Amino acid sequence: MEGFITWWQGAIVFGTVIMCGALGEILTQKSGHLNLGVPGEVYLGGFAGFAGAFLYENSTTNPNTFLLIIIPILCAILAAGLAGLVYSFFTVTLKANQNVTGLALTYIGVGIGSFGGQYITAKSGSTGYARAQITSDVFTESIHHLTGSSDNWFLRLFFSFGFMIYLVIILAVVLHVVLKKTRVGLNLRAVGESPATADAAGINVSLYKYVATIVGGAIAGIGGLVYIIIYNNGGWSTTNSIETLGWLAVALVIFATWKPANTIWGSYLFAFLFWFYANANVVGINLSVTQADLVQALPYFATIVVLIIIALRKKKENQPPASLGVNYFREER
Repeated sequence: MEGFITWWQGAIVFGTVIMCGALGEILTQKSGHLNLGVPGEVYLGGFAGFAGAFLYENSTTNPNTFLLIIIPILCAILAAGLAGLVYSFFTVTLKANQNVTGLALTYIGVGIGSFGGQYITAKSGSTGYARAQITSDVFTESIHHLTGSSDNWFLRLFFSFGFMIYLVIILAVVLHVVLKKTRVGLNLRAVGESPATADAAGINVSLYKYVATIVGGAIAGIGGLVYIIIYNNGGWSTTNSIETLGWLAVALVIFATWKPANTIWGSYLFAFLFWFYANANVVGINLSVTQADLVQALPYFATIVVLIIIALRKKKENQPPASLGVNYFREER
């Protein structure tokens, strides 16, 4: 039981990172933008959140708890939101190719994040590792203060996480309601389905595309913050694990059939499948190195299966927005 609880707790935090990236990408794709820059936005959010937390911690001897929370969140949102703004400028205003712009944004975001993280680490005097420990302690404090020492398995499974995990789940529910039940959501879906029709109906297509892409980027950036501050215990890592989660988030969008509510269970399923290679012994399975590498690809295999099912069933509500990846030229309306 102990091994399963450890697997569960790690997967929930890991899955929350994926969920943030997927929620941001769903919002962006609903406007008709295929933003392959999500991994870069997640990376930038992680770096900016870490930088804000680390620099604030080291600027005062008595850090304020509220500022320990708000500074890294704002830094992550602003950095990733700015990346979304850059993407929007190139694809909406300059009509650049969406695929090329997104991929360029990913590589630039990863490059800036890696350079910035290593720079802060070097300036901090650390030997290859810098940590925002106080901020991590605040973010990882359980909402049920007894769970750290409690033997109650229910509390440890569902109430042993910091506030950010629950806020992201709430965000997924809110985003689902907004897209399905509000006029703003209806207008956004109209822009993604047929921008020319939406434009003729008086909807500001460019504004909706800009706002959806910027807000989507900001949400993805929160995922990077969760990874660094919670999953990585406030320490900056130079590995490309954050980028990998960004690509898993893009795959989850398809798996969730563009529905925010589906990302809640889908992200945690992805995390469980991804980390099965390290926890297979919990269920009595011993994997070789080759088998472990294959097991890590399970989320992508699951996405392919969903793609095949979607193609066979041809249900409209499970299809991507009709104008996804296609730039809108108003003069051709």
